[in-house]
Amino acid sequence: MSQHPESVGTRARLLAAARKEFAAHGMGGARVDRIAEHAGANKERIYGYFGSKEKLFAAVVAEALAEHAALLGPPTGDPAEYAGRIYDLHQKHPHMLRLMMWEALHYGTGALPAEEQRGARYEDLITTLATTLNAPADPRTAHTFLALLGIAVLPAAFPQLTRLILGPEADAPTTRAHVVELARRMTGGAPEPR
Repeated sequence: MSQHPESVGTRARLLAAARKEFAAHGMGGARVDRIAEHAGANKERIYGYFGSKEKLFAAVVAEALAEHAALLGPPTGDPAEYAGRIYDLHQKHPHMLRLMMWEALHYGTGALPAEEQRGARYEDLITTLATTLNAPADPRTAHTFLALLGIAVLPAAFPQLTRLILGPEADAPTTRAHVVELARRMTGGAPEPR
């Protein structure tokens, strides 16, 4: 059964407006009436399409994660450059990281929507990284994957720390180069020539 083109457009507008609202205010601070207003729809449409504000938030995060995965790709090739790609992605699309940070604040250590599927996706990424590193897909490789994410995401996640530590003149290309160099050392690769 296909959806009416108008309903597809309304749903897409609601998701786009909700992405901006949730990225700016999180689950707790986002307002359904602002989302509806920015989407040119009424609040009832949100509940009709998504059921609740929390389910709308979950749909927005799922859409952002799918976009993130498509833009980033798997950790094949040079793992250090994979960290560089993560860095680049979050510099260009900071809303994705903000949504994930708001999700962490909202759910804490509790279960996430679609947690099992998301966990399986990370297992696949860890297996791919293990193949790339010619290593077993074990907890050590999982920790390496987490560390690659951490060093690549930190400058975008905490811009105030980046500025305080590196100074206001710090530039993204230099920071990216250090992220890649550190990732190369972590994964056992030779440093790039200077």
